[in-house]
Amino acid sequence: MRDKVTVPAIVASKGGPKLKVVTAYDTPSAQIADRAGADIILVGDTLAHVVLGFDDTLPATVDIMVHHTAAVARAKPDALVLGDMPWLSYHISIEEAVRNAGRLMQEGRAEAVKIEGGRKRLPVVEALLSAEIPVMGHLGLTPQSIHAMGGYRVQGRKVEAATELVADARALAAAGVFAIVLEGVPNIVAQIVTQEVPVPTIGIGAGPYCDGQVLVYHDVLGLHHGRLPKFVRQYTHLADIATEALEHFFADIEFGAFPAATESYHMDEASARAFHTLTRKEE
Repeated sequence: MRDKVTVPAIVASKGGPKLKVVTAYDTPSAQIADRAGADIILVGDTLAHVVLGFDDTLPATVDIMVHHTAAVARAKPDALVLGDMPWLSYHISIEEAVRNAGRLMQEGRAEAVKIEGGRKRLPVVEALLSAEIPVMGHLGLTPQSIHAMGGYRVQGRKVEAATELVADARALAAAGVFAIVLEGVPNIVAQIVTQEVPVPTIGIGAGPYCDGQVLVYHDVLGLHHGRLPKFVRQYTHLADIATEALEHFFADIEFGAFPAATESYHMDEASARAFHTLTRKEE
């Protein structure tokens, strides 16, 4: 039994053992992630893509995120439950941003929220922190900005862009975020940011120098087929294993091997004889 992971514990981990972060979108996946030792379970808006079948994360709504965050929270994990704020949930007004983050905390039972963007998000960060809502930042390749960025492209390759990213990270840390996700940036940029900010950095496609790493649950476990980003390492291929298991199940049905006697319910012999006698009389 380990201690519950809290926001102060995450902040205190800076420079210590690497933080282990993975996404999850329902109770069973959260239970698995927690048993495996996750420090943070991110209920990411990636669920729009990997669970709901959309082409990107933009269709995720606040209602969807609250629903899935609550499912993860019901697993009662020792890991910190982090709710992703979806596109447009914090872009329209400060008041709406606080209300939506509050829903993730109150209805979804998240213990912190994550938002994308740098210095332009400072008013939102400050308002959320003022409402006692812990905030994680997210810089680099921000999936909610794919149309503005022209697709899923590595960010910070040029000196000017890298310098801006470092400045964004410093500003977010100074505003009070408890950690920052760095996605799709050159490893040297992530290394500099990690050195420059006093809060943990969590990398995804950002090289080995961050204070922790995160990947999508379905990518790590091979739960779907198709092209994966360069930074993903698959540790198994559960989609193939599951397909083989279901093929075996369907074959057993087809050939009458399922269900067996041990998988069926039975009357005691006396009741069975009486039942047969009764049904024969009715015929």
